[in-house]
Amino acid sequence: MSRSERKWDHIRFALENRQNRSTVFDDIQFIHQSLPNSNVSDVRLNGSIGGLSLSSPIFINAMTGGGGEKTYQINQQLAIAAAQTGVAMAVGSQMSAIKDKHERYTYEVVRKENPDGIIIANLGSEANSENAKLAIDMIEANALQIHLNVIQELTMPEGDRNFTSSLNRIEEICSHVNVPVIVKEVGFGMSRETVEALFSAGAAIVDVGGSGGTNFAEIENKRRNQSLPFFNNWGIPTPISILEGSSVSKGIPIIGSGGFSSSIDIAKGLAIGASAIGLAGLFLQTLVEEGLDALIQKINTLHMELTMIMTALGAKSIAELKKAPVIISGETYHWLTQRGIDTKPYSQRTIK
Repeated sequence: MSRSERKWDHIRFALENRQNRSTVFDDIQFIHQSLPNSNVSDVRLNGSIGGLSLSSPIFINAMTGGGGEKTYQINQQLAIAAAQTGVAMAVGSQMSAIKDKHERYTYEVVRKENPDGIIIANLGSEANSENAKLAIDMIEANALQIHLNVIQELTMPEGDRNFTSSLNRIEEICSHVNVPVIVKEVGFGMSRETVEALFSAGAAIVDVGGSGGTNFAEIENKRRNQSLPFFNNWGIPTPISILEGSSVSKGIPIIGSGGFSSSIDIAKGLAIGASAIGLAGLFLQTLVEEGLDALIQKINTLHMELTMIMTALGAKSIAELKKAPVIISGETYHWLTQRGIDTKPYSQRTIK
């Protein structure tokens, strides 16, 4: 099977692989504020993360490219939606276009449709610094996303089996490119130890990519003659990954992704430590099933609802939202307790 055919397989199976929103989002509860002393008109969603200035904490996370005309059309429409709503956008892995220049147009369209927006390039951890520079130049990227997908590769019939020296290559890329480097998991979460290692290697931002969204183990198992079912339930749930990453004392900026399906999930992710939230599956489903206008409306609605939630909490900015008091219970509380992460400060903090 060619790389471009595999790319379309991933999109096709991702559309069938419905979001499996992690129930641990329900373990995070805001403490109601009867006197928030706030006004909707005072709320601002803009902010910065790792050297990037964002007009919204919501962005379109990596999905596709390199699969011919169908992936070109998806990236084109995603880029139009990003331009019209002011959100950042990451493309899918560009290695296919580095190996086959005929696939470059499926990525280059993103910058053509969104000339002034924040665009994020994407490569796997097998890439080197020369690959990274090519990917960045291809779409005039503002940042580079390096994705970690060990479980997907192990489950993929034609996937990689050697993961040695990944951290060394990431460190090399970080020292040779002139844009912020984001290191992203693809749906299996990151531990505190992984986040610390990436920060030491020079990563500017970490996208914890927790379990609960599109399940790439299930997708790859559908492509196998003999399934590896033990990987289908593998990983660290997204809220737990955000909290693990946020517990790193040096404070590397965190992106939350994996299973976000509503404005309240987004607000919770930001409140527990993320500075931005990436969505892929929800946006892809909306685009394919309902069209571009519906996707634009979806993003605008999420912005409106997030503004309402922040008003209810008395948070005028994303920085203030990260001070909103929350109660952490259930599986998340148990996990964090076992890991030596104290949850009490989250319930006793205040915006005022």
